[in-house]
Formats: sequence, structure tokens, C-alpha cells
Amino acid sequence: MAPAVSTVVLVPLIAVAAALLTTVVGRFVKIPLVVFEIVLGLIAGPSVLGWVPETDALKAVSNFGLAFLFFMAGNEIDFAAIVGRPIRRASLTWLISLIAGIVLATLIVGQLITGVYLGIALTSTALGTLMPVLRDAGELRTPFGRVVIAVGAVGEFGPLIAISLFLSGRKPLAAALVLIGFAIIAGAAIWFASRGGHERFQSLVRATLHTSGQFAVRFVVLVIAALVGLSIALGLDMLLGAFAAGVLCRILLGGAAPEDAHHIESKLEAVAFGVLVPVFFINTGIGFDLKALLGDPRALLLLPIFLVLLVVVRGLPGSFAAPPGSTGRDRAALTLFTATGLPIIVAVTDIGVREHDLQSGTATALVGAGMLSVLIFPLVALLLRRRSADGGVRPADPDAVPIEG
Repeated sequence: MAPAVSTVVLVPLIAVAAALLTTVVGRFVKIPLVVFEIVLGLIAGPSVLGWVPETDALKAVSNFGLAFLFFMAGNEIDFAAIVGRPIRRASLTWLISLIAGIVLATLIVGQLITGVYLGIALTSTALGTLMPVLRDAGELRTPFGRVVIAVGAVGEFGPLIAISLFLSGRKPLAAALVLIGFAIIAGAAIWFASRGGHERFQSLVRATLHTSGQFAVRFVVLVIAALVGLSIALGLDMLLGAFAAGVLCRILLGGAAPEDAHHIESKLEAVAFGVLVPVFFINTGIGFDLKALLGDPRALLLLPIFLVLLVVVRGLPGSFAAPPGSTGRDRAALTLFTATGLPIIVAVTDIGVREHDLQSGTATALVGAGMLSVLIFPLVALLLRRRSADGGVRPADPDAVPIEG
């Protein structure tokens, strides 16, 4: 089978197989869907069976899937629910993680520039990956879930800011000015969207909601492309634009009628988690160089070290943001959720290898640790949550109360 044909056929097949395996295995133990997507991609990729090669076309679709993952993270964050104590604690713990990550990574590798790359990567939390897990577990509206979202939001936005400031190739002052320029443009768009009075826009959304026009979906894709394009044009990481697009679209489309908003959300989830996001995780497995990792003793030694550092650098500080009254299992679960990271790790290591500031083996080990964190940490965290004496308030409970600042 030709490489292009095998990619076109097998990637959707892997996506379907992953969903089926999640359903079947879920009867016995709840394993996040991304676990099967990554593992099946790894098996089908060059490192094992060699059925699906790495291609530029697959990489392009994967990048758009990654952008949609960050868009959905920004789009699903209810900032009103996490304002106050959750976001303050989350921001403080992230700053602690950044300092600890850079210091510890520099001590391990012996080079400051490499330590900066590794330190920033270690401070990430894969909120876009955790959102579906939290949703499926009924945790999105619980006090515990709100804290995970707050910690995850800072754990995605903070590293993106750090990447733009320190890894853009510009001097910090110039990078800060560019970042401020982007913030002004994105902030102005968000301010305009929050003013309300977009009746004609909402009417157009409603009129095409059940037709082939699908204006809402097309508009979302346009906003993502525009802000991602702006990020790239300014020399910033594209994920910053994708995240900002999610926040903007949540505010703008949030003015729709409740029934329309529900339909729009369903359509966006279908496009993101049904089509594009799976390609990113499958391609992550396909592109992982398992043979190189196993053949490099140093990289093989670094992998478990990085996995432990994710817990120490990112997870432990994050546990201090736990809501009042949390049990020990709740704090342990929050530690593991906070330490789950992959998308930003992939982005940071790509930049480091491209700029020759990060050795390929070190990058592979860090990505491998990120993959293991996605494979292991959410699963264990969910088990701990279920065994906790305080199960939290479920979304269906009308008495669900936000955490107060």
C-alpha cells in the first residue's frame, strides 16, 4: 500500500479502533481515550509495524488538531467559576514550578539554555487533554474539577507566555513588546465580543445552524486561523493564538440562546474530538522514535527522571491549590492531573531541536515522559478520586456551588 493511501486509510481506522477500545475496556477500567490513540499510533508507526509513515500532510493536519485542542481548552474554561482563590493559587503554584523546573533541569543537564527549555516544558499541564477526561468523569462542575481547570489553564497559558518571551529568538524586551501587541489585539477583540448587541450575528448563526451553511462552525475555523496566523506572523507560538481564539469564541457565541449554544458546542466537539484532535495524538505516537530512545542509554535514563520531575516540579506545587476540605486522595489526584503534560512538551522540544539548543535524545526522552504522563497519571488520578471520601458535587446536582475566593 502506498504511503499516502495507508495514511488516509489507517489514521481514521486507528481513531475508530481507539474509540471502540475505550468503550469495551471502559466496562472494566476507565482509561482515557488519548491513551489508545497514542499507543495505536506508536504500534502502527515506523517504530513498530511501519504501516503509517510520517508525512508532511499528516503533520499539517496534526498541527491543526493541536490548535483545535488548545481552542477547545480556551473555549471550555468558565472564568467566572475559577476567579478568586482557584486562579490565584494556580498562578502562584505555576511560578513556583517555573523556578524549580529551570533550576532542577539546569542542574541535571549542566546547561542553562537547555535547562530553560526543559524547565518551561515541565511546567505545562495538558488541560486540553484533561477536559474530555474530566467531562466524561462528571468532574467539570465540581469544586475539585474547577481547581483542575484553574491549574490547567495557568499550566497552558503560562508556558505559552514563557515560550513567547524566552524561546522566540528575540531579546526579552522585544519579545515582551510583541507579546503586548498581540495581547492588545486579542484583548480588543474579546472586549468587543463581550459588549453584546450582536443580534444580527446570532440570527445568522441560528438561521444556518441546521443547514449546510453552518456559519458558526465556519466562523470558529476563521477565528482560529486568523489568531493562529497572527501569532505566527508576530513570531509567537501558534498555540497562544488558538487559546485566545477559544476564549473569544466562548464569549461571542455565548450570547446565543441556550438551545442554540448547546447545538454549537456539540458541533465544535464533533469537529475537534471526532476529527482533528485524534490526528494529533495518533501522529504523536507515529512520530515517536522508540528505537532511538531504546538505543540511547542516556535518553533512556532521562525518561524516568523527567517523569518524576513532572510530578515534583509541576504536580506537587499544584496540589497546594486543592479546594478546602480536600482529602489526601483528592490532593494526590490533583497532583497527578496537574503533572499531566504533552502538547506543550512537544511544542517546546520541537523548538529546542530546531534551534539546536536541545539534543534529539533529550527531547525524545522528555516527549516520552509526557506520553507516559498522559497514559498513566489521569487513570490513577481518577481511581484516587473515586476512592476519595469526598466525591465532589456532580454536574446534575443543582446545589453545586462555586469555590469562593
